[in-house]
Amino acid sequence: MTKYMILYRSPVSASEQMDANDPEAAQAGMDAWMTWAQRAGSAVVELGSPLQPVGGGGVGDPVGGYSIMQADSLESLQEVLAGHPHTEWGGTIDVLEFLAMPGMEGAG
Repeated sequence: MTKYMILYRSPVSASEQMDANDPEAAQAGMDAWMTWAQRAGSAVVELGSPLQPVGGGGVGDPVGGYSIMQADSLESLQEVLAGHPHTEWGGTIDVLEFLAMPGMEGAG
């Protein structure tokens, strides 16, 4: 299985999104994420967390959160990410593949 870092990008920071939601909207958002995570099943290695930029500026929308996932192929991962709540709400998702560290094969 290949591991992937999933970065969630949005023009509005995660803290701004959380501050703008009333409790019912926040719960509905969390329910949507948990429904997706349940459907994704063992592909989710770590559901992750919202993130807050604290310095430096990157290119494009800021990263507002991450997950770590695994899949047999990029295509199967993309199937799991189809219909993800983050993209349904207008955000984008970056997918990065973890590579083995040179000299560390078989370690750990």
